[in-house]
Amino acid sequence: MGSNKLKNPRTIIERATDDFLRHLRGRNASAHTIKAYAGDLDSFSAYLGERDWKTIDHIAIRGFLSHLYDKGLSKTSVARALAAVRSLYRWLAQEGVVEQNPAKLVSTPRLAKKLPRVPSIEEMNSMLDGKMPEVASFPERDRLLFELLYGCGIRNSELVGINLDDISMSNEAILIRGKGKKERYVPFGGSALAALAAYLPWRQQHLATLKSNKTTPGKFVPALLINQRGGRLTTRSVGRIVKRIATAKGLSPEVHPHTLRHAFGTHMLEEGADLRAIQELLGHERLATTQRYTQLSVKHMMNIYDQTHPRAK
Repeated sequence: MGSNKLKNPRTIIERATDDFLRHLRGRNASAHTIKAYAGDLDSFSAYLGERDWKTIDHIAIRGFLSHLYDKGLSKTSVARALAAVRSLYRWLAQEGVVEQNPAKLVSTPRLAKKLPRVPSIEEMNSMLDGKMPEVASFPERDRLLFELLYGCGIRNSELVGINLDDISMSNEAILIRGKGKKERYVPFGGSALAALAAYLPWRQQHLATLKSNKTTPGKFVPALLINQRGGRLTTRSVGRIVKRIATAKGLSPEVHPHTLRHAFGTHMLEEGADLRAIQELLGHERLATTQRYTQLSVKHMMNIYDQTHPRAK
């Protein structure tokens, strides 16, 4: 006999998650944020099953976190999952679905305050001075990539999103599209300008060669940084390029694109830049995020003191 009933009807939490993620997309939340929330809230839904909002209290949410620990997740991952649940409840309260947020009563896992190791100014200058190493697939492009990441302090995702039309040579500034589609202008200096001047003719020639060989469509490619096939460079490719070249230049293999952003903020602060100005350049919404660089700077000064002052030894 046939049945009109669904074998696996979606639960209240699953339906709410779908609506919440739709809300985030409507607010132009980043694809990375939406993907992370989706994964964490799927786990939350799977753990609680068909329970309704009235039966989910802070004890149930703590049980969910314990379940994640039992699965081997790190404190960072568990803290992220809790943040996703809190955000879901905050939205449900705004929509009038729930009256209280039980996730507020659950403490966030204490995370170790681990400051990233930032290359010194001398190390960065040594890496950027001279020729690109032999491991650089396209030296002109890869030099510009480094000059923009370190010279402008932009995120990896912001770097690959730059189009040719975003660059103002006369003002020596680039239009950057940051998190939540927020836009800001970031200046670039003489080194980046020189790298641009070397790269743009190479880019034009590379696309012309691909077109003549009929290996790429003849349409205009707006991306500033392109790959071997003439398409937009991806964040994953940028990560591989940075690690390969940095290691060849003698830096730690732990260097990645965000390391260069950290170096930008730390070195600006060490050279006397105002914290508010650094906040604007980095595109931080809150000053507290930028203040992390004061910790990095103090750590750097303590290392210098320990290494050089005669009474520190």
